[in-house]
Amino acid sequence: MVETSRQVECHLCPLRKRPLFQAVTDAELDFIAGFKMGELHCRPGGAIYLEGATSPHLFTILSGWAFRYKSLPDGRRQILNYVLPGDFIGLQATLAHPMEHGIEALTDVRLCTFSRDRLDELFRHHPSLARSLTWLAAREERLLDEQLLAIGQRKSSERIAFLLWRLMRRARDSGLIGEQGTLLLPMTQQHLSDTLGMSLVNFNKTLQRLRKTKAFTFADRRLTILDETAMVKLAAAEKYVTDKRPLI
Repeated sequence: MVETSRQVECHLCPLRKRPLFQAVTDAELDFIAGFKMGELHCRPGGAIYLEGATSPHLFTILSGWAFRYKSLPDGRRQILNYVLPGDFIGLQATLAHPMEHGIEALTDVRLCTFSRDRLDELFRHHPSLARSLTWLAAREERLLDEQLLAIGQRKSSERIAFLLWRLMRRARDSGLIGEQGTLLLPMTQQHLSDTLGMSLVNFNKTLQRLRKTKAFTFADRRLTILDETAMVKLAAAEKYVTDKRPLI
């Protein structure tokens, strides 16, 4: 049964109030009400998308963390990116079947579900939402560009500093930072090393050296950046500017 716009607004309300997102008009919200099929819940370790599989659904992450990955035949895995609340996932399979990557839940994840078959209707009748999807696709490309640069050109210490800094800035934008500016990261060090293309041993040794800089603390999966300027320098990064992004 299709939910009413009032119900959909209730589900999206926590995200709409966050400063990261652009405003959603009543007309767009009404379309989302009909576009939305329902909600799904995925437990930690559960597959939202499987590599090589097809899915009739697109999703917006309402709560929780997940990650995108690709695997080699021998089981080695590259984590491509992390998925946070407000992210729209599944567009890649619209153009290329089956899915060429997988998405796995890191925590309990709540998903807003949409029918892939109705994308043509969205592009024909709701150009503002179509522009939003294009913006989101371009943003994903930018995140992947950052990831490629980190793996291809940054030194090991710069890779780790950049990843921790980028996770913190994205979580801050999404309203996930706790008291005292602390972020509870749901991933293990194995996840982080798989993201950076490093061995776990090399990751641990490099992380220990970075801790001595006092630019951040990272223990028991709790990350706090103590010196933002020093962290940016350690990461060989540029000043970060938050862009308000669309919410679908």
